[in-house]
Amino acid sequence: MFVVVELVMAIVTGSQAVLLDGVYDGIEFVMLLPSIFLIPLLYKPSNEKYPFGHMQMETVFIVVKGITMITVTVGLITNSINILFHGGRTVDFGVVAWFELFACVLGIIVTFYLKRKNKAMNSPLITVEMQGWKMDSMLSLGMTAVFFLPVFLPFKGVGQLTPYLDPFITIVLSMIMLPIPVKTVFTGIRDLLLISPEEETVSEIKQTVEPIIQESNCVDIYYDIVRTGRKLWISAYIKLNKDELSVRKFKMLQTRCIAALSEKYTDFYFELLPEIELDMEELEELQEKQEKQQMENKNGREDK
Repeated sequence: MFVVVELVMAIVTGSQAVLLDGVYDGIEFVMLLPSIFLIPLLYKPSNEKYPFGHMQMETVFIVVKGITMITVTVGLITNSINILFHGGRTVDFGVVAWFELFACVLGIIVTFYLKRKNKAMNSPLITVEMQGWKMDSMLSLGMTAVFFLPVFLPFKGVGQLTPYLDPFITIVLSMIMLPIPVKTVFTGIRDLLLISPEEETVSEIKQTVEPIIQESNCVDIYYDIVRTGRKLWISAYIKLNKDELSVRKFKMLQTRCIAALSEKYTDFYFELLPEIELDMEELEELQEKQEKQQMENKNGREDK
């Protein structure tokens, strides 16, 4: 309903800034509908057909949403530049300012509501929605302050600039908003290509589990870390300085690592694996014995 009001207000006032706000909220609403049907899939267990579950569907959805927002933002920037070069456009700044103030208050309420709900779910979808509403609130507050300027400062110089104010603000706001969907798309593509997450996440995981793993007196640790949707898949491979390790102790180390990671992440899979290296001399001796045994068996059959 609020999206419709924003779009109607954009048409009535002719404001590009309000149109930007309305289009963004419209995209949020349109993308929210299919996400309602997507969420039940995310809780289905993995199987042979979907070894990583359905988590990547969430990432695909976020990437599509980010690309849509980038396209709309670039389009509005282009249109606003065109308006600037054609003499600007005069709008009713008083009406726009009060409307944006209302939008700011509403955005703050929705942001706090989503933040409270996401504490238990920790969903990337809800996180993106929350970021969108938070960004909306901040931009609406800025637009309120700017659009009140012609109302409270009715000087001659200000009046000459008012036709250019709306498209200029639209360009500035668009440039502020653009990095967020761009970052979302790049992060989503990294996850879809199974590239390791951002360095901050990888470093935090290593700092969490390495003090525990070092108790095994290993000589080297290697990690495989990928993210699908909201879930992290963590494999730690350790190279031991001896040929034997208690299976019971190994299991205890893995359990402690999982407990430590549980304090920071809600959805993850962790496995601790030994990196087994064969002694090449022993391997060659074993191969020679096998070849010798095969030759003896062959000669025995020929003698018979």
